[in-house]
Amino acid sequence: MPTTQDPAAAADTPTLSVRTVWISDLHLGTPGCQAHALLDFLRDVECETLYLVGDIIDGWQLRRSWYWPQAHNDVVQKLLRKARKGTRVIFIPGNHDEFARKYIAHNFGGIDVLDEAIHVTADGRRLWVTHGDLYDGVVQYARWLAVAGDLAYEFTLKANRWFNRIRAKMGLPYWSLSRYLKHKVKRAVSFINEFENAVAREARKRGADGVVCGHIHHAEMRDIDGILYCNDGDWVESLTALVEHHDGQLEIIDRGYQAALPGMRIAAAPALSPSPAAVPLPVPATVRDTLS
Repeated sequence: MPTTQDPAAAADTPTLSVRTVWISDLHLGTPGCQAHALLDFLRDVECETLYLVGDIIDGWQLRRSWYWPQAHNDVVQKLLRKARKGTRVIFIPGNHDEFARKYIAHNFGGIDVLDEAIHVTADGRRLWVTHGDLYDGVVQYARWLAVAGDLAYEFTLKANRWFNRIRAKMGLPYWSLSRYLKHKVKRAVSFINEFENAVAREARKRGADGVVCGHIHHAEMRDIDGILYCNDGDWVESLTALVEHHDGQLEIIDRGYQAALPGMRIAAAPALSPSPAAVPLPVPATVRDTLS
């Protein structure tokens, strides 16, 4: 007797097996969300633990106007399916999905909602996991400015899509205006540096060896005064994730080169970023690889 199989599940053929995955800033519910690229990544990767590090659903945008295409629903279903199949899925809300902070310590469909977490890597490093908005002075003390910045960012993304349609007709590769501005505008660079230093200091106060966060849409992994700073980027432009291999090595996976519009030439895939040397603060063998 033939068995019924979920077509979406049958199409899943993982090609990357890792211990842990961190993704954030999906911004489901916005036109800028690269849901199809995210689905491809989720199908390609198999992991023991998946961290959703905030701004998964963009409540700010959905309050302004409703936008929820089928691809966004498919992402949610895929995350739930991973949880059903045995992946531990942990959701740490951010500022755009702060409504979920009402449900800290609850479990929905196999997904644990936590305020923050401590992850112990296979090689014994303790990583504090947080979205990061609580260490952004603009979000905390000038919310109106954060909302205005969000609107400006949304406008930049729209302009960027029109700009890249023209580039596609000219046979040029995808180019991100907002990523360019972040790297070139002095105030943006200064804000990123201040944010990175702030979360690194907080990680040190908590006795962690490193921190994994999102929020600023800028994937990076570097040492800050002996603290391993990891930002997993976003799935609006960067299309990046942080992964932990089975030996504890950390790596940034960059899918941004696949974000070209139809008819646009795809840029060459960038080299993956290996983690810096392990922070030499061993954790006793008795520490379980769970949240503390």
